Amino acid sequence: MTKVHEERPVLPTQQDEVAAAGSELIGGPIGRHARLGGHWLGPVRVIVLVALGMFALGMVQKLPCYDWAWFQGAGSQYTHACYSDIPHLYSARGFADGLLPYFDRFPSIEADPKYGGMEYVEYPVLTGAFMQVASWLTPGAGSIQHREQMYWMVNAGMLMICAAVIAYCVTRTHRRRPWDALLFALAPAFALNATINWDLLAIALTAAAMLMWSRGRPVFFGIFIGLATAAKLYPVLLLGVLFVLCWRAGKWRAFGAAVLGAAGSWLLVNGPVMYFAWDGWKRFYVFSQERPIDFGSVWLLISQRSGNPLEGANTYATVLTLLLCLAIGLLTLTAPRRPRFAQLAFLVVAAFILANKVYSPQYVLWLIPLAALARPRWRDFLIWQAGEVVYFLGIWFYLAYTTSGDKHQGLPVEGYQLAIAAHLLATLYLCAVVVRDILLPERDLVRRDGSDDSSGGVLDGAEDVFALSHTAKAPQYAAPSEGQRVDWGVDPGH
Repeated sequence: MTKVHEERPVLPTQQDEVAAAGSELIGGPIGRHARLGGHWLGPVRVIVLVALGMFALGMVQKLPCYDWAWFQGAGSQYTHACYSDIPHLYSARGFADGLLPYFDRFPSIEADPKYGGMEYVEYPVLTGAFMQVASWLTPGAGSIQHREQMYWMVNAGMLMICAAVIAYCVTRTHRRRPWDALLFALAPAFALNATINWDLLAIALTAAAMLMWSRGRPVFFGIFIGLATAAKLYPVLLLGVLFVLCWRAGKWRAFGAAVLGAAGSWLLVNGPVMYFAWDGWKRFYVFSQERPIDFGSVWLLISQRSGNPLEGANTYATVLTLLLCLAIGLLTLTAPRRPRFAQLAFLVVAAFILANKVYSPQYVLWLIPLAALARPRWRDFLIWQAGEVVYFLGIWFYLAYTTSGDKHQGLPVEGYQLAIAAHLLATLYLCAVVVRDILLPERDLVRRDGSDDSSGGVLDGAEDVFALSHTAKAPQYAAPSEGQRVDWGVDPGH
């Protein structure tokens, strides 16, 4: 099997009309005689700097809340669309009082209403550790408002490091397509949601894991996925993605190494807390199970429109998630060519989000790096981002409406339902485009240069050993501009 060895990077301005039009702001597309490489300001540095710039703009967008809206009335932080969990949970999860996550139980709601009846921190262990480290770095002097401001600022600094890690990893995952990472760096939803919660920690670890897999290091992939799962639950889904991909390619040794690495790192982080503070450790999992339908979910939309409280939504969400994952697995085993790792990772995480009982606005951050790798086309990406920005504004204006009393300032429930629909339809649109690329690999921009799976690691260029459908095509050839020929897959009769 022949592979493309040419390392000249693919330039989006020469493939994407939206990228070419946008480049006019900085002088237009790069010419074919432009000198590439050899300059210290290469793709990695440029994209990291752009991501940090967008992160900083997101911090500026939170300025009205930082100055006063987090602390004066419930509605102002919503009308300014600058809400963040971080300053509120500094007090509401015991950090201001010096309580240790998972080990110290919160006072009852009768003893101290600020804890809202929550017994322990409701986040996975690594996120709790991140929160605790930030509290240690927060100055203990001054008013509670000043301390909450400083806690948000410290967390923002730590999350900015995570953003730089994500930008670095996404840029390097596809060797010949580093500029696709600008999709992440310039995403409006990234800037708007980056400091709402602590999700960037898990996303950075997941991005590092995908970089390790793309370099053929399954053990390190597993270690990072285990750590990411210790910070947020969704990264464990990528092990399911690799299961079906390795099944089709027969790469069981690599899959086993990844699973062992993930199990080992997850246990290393969770084991001590499980042993010494079981009740605190399990709170995240119990809370996730018991949590009713909440903001942004398809179940909330159905419940509001029908008047049915959907008391069995937990079962419905679980069954729908399993059905969607099964469908993605069947797609993997019946597609004409083995799908790329990033494509399936995006689809599985999107399925988890779409079927979930709650859709917090920062959940979009989980998908942005995966979307940049799965479907690096600006038109489709911006259509999706438009839907997410609509939802971002919709949830805050809806909360402003519900907290404004008789003034009814903000977005009524019907408007919020339209915002939920915008999020759902935009995400489904991008999923549909990715599925089309899988069913019609010649439409896949990443494979257009003759590549197989740039983020696939041991899967890149590997022959198939198992497929469910006889419609799987014999090896196909791409004819990139360099004149080389690359084949994917295996003859069905293999």
